Amino acid sequence: MNRLKYSGLVAALLLIGSGAAAPLRAQQRGITTADSVVDKIVAVVGSKAILRSHIEERINTEFPQGKGLPTTPEGMASLRKELVETMVSEELLVQEAQRDTTIKILEDDVTKSVDALIRTTRARYASEEEYRKDLRVTGFETPDEYRSWLTEQQRRQFLRRDLMGKLKNSGKLKAVAPTESEMKAFFDKNKAGFPKRPEAISFRQIVITPPAKPEAKARAIALADSILAELRKGADFAATAKRFTMDVSTREQGGELGWVRRGQGLDQRFEDVAFSLRPGVVSQPVETPFGFHLIQVERSQPAEVQVRHILIMPAVDSVDADSAARTADRIRTLVTQGAPFDSLQRIWHDRGEERELVAFPIENLPAVYGQALAGVGANQVAPVFRLEAPADPLRSKYVVLQVTARIPAGEVRYEDVKEQIRSILTDNLTQERYLDKLRRATLVEVRTG
Repeated sequence: MNRLKYSGLVAALLLIGSGAAAPLRAQQRGITTADSVVDKIVAVVGSKAILRSHIEERINTEFPQGKGLPTTPEGMASLRKELVETMVSEELLVQEAQRDTTIKILEDDVTKSVDALIRTTRARYASEEEYRKDLRVTGFETPDEYRSWLTEQQRRQFLRRDLMGKLKNSGKLKAVAPTESEMKAFFDKNKAGFPKRPEAISFRQIVITPPAKPEAKARAIALADSILAELRKGADFAATAKRFTMDVSTREQGGELGWVRRGQGLDQRFEDVAFSLRPGVVSQPVETPFGFHLIQVERSQPAEVQVRHILIMPAVDSVDADSAARTADRIRTLVTQGAPFDSLQRIWHDRGEERELVAFPIENLPAVYGQALAGVGANQVAPVFRLEAPADPLRSKYVVLQVTARIPAGEVRYEDVKEQIRSILTDNLTQERYLDKLRRATLVEVRTG
């Protein structure tokens, strides 16, 4: 992990990751010969050349004003060698993605991403002059030049991302698990780059949702069916969502959930239906813990889909709300008397909520959790507390929570980041194996000197 404090502009550049293509200013420079001192070819990937100037651009971007650079000739030579290998790997992935006709990068998505990055970058500066000055320090003569370079980098990043996502989702990319010794070696090498460990807490919970009566569920699904009939007659989905959906967070956007990937926290049934739909088709009502959803996929890519939905929730009344509160009190009593928490959780827990959190920073807890957990020690059960539902207080949920561990602040430990390291190394090793395959199938020449 890089521990440098980057300027605002450079931090934004690092967010997107550099590609083998150099910034526009380098691309515009003339190239005389392959052995030119001005710009020498250091590697060839297929028909694409990686130039010495590309390596220098990368160094200038990742080490602004030379901060953090190796201080010896041997160290600089090692860094340049590593960067050549990195850029060769990136180019291999980009070329493979470009050969895959099912991978389509939408220019509108690239433009939106670039606009967001530029807005974030520009917001770090008090004035336009300060912004342009930092651009020039980094090597960009104008904001337009920066945008052109950023657009190309984003496009290349999207290609690599979609290729790897498609391979993972199709099962064609077999995960390579790191060994314990590899993970410990990674930790020892990068320990100084991990942030200090904040005070953290581990807990498990049972979240009780007010249960809708059968007749209320029947009315909800009947309404969903009637809306579906109108949609299939040609009604506009977004306009219908603004009128009927009970998801207040997406109502004004016409039910828009945006681009979603598998495993991002959606209910499994919702996800399975969304990824099986053809663009434009509206699903049958899909039941989740939230209610009944009508789902429409707007656009589809190999690893993600752009989704809208209309949520119809069964009505609950004060009797249902009181029932949830009493159930939570009863479950807490059972837990304090020694009843198996896991068994009660399987029966009563709202599947739409987290079952447990492990070593979660206390400072990042929602306020209602922080207040409920104050003074509750390991293996103790917190008082029952309520998760307010702002749109409809009767839908508020009740939480039975047991603290399993409290971790004091201090130096990061291997066990604190073990799973994070496992994930990083699994991705790295899996990609390395795939890159080895691409290298064997592609002309790759790395030149020395």
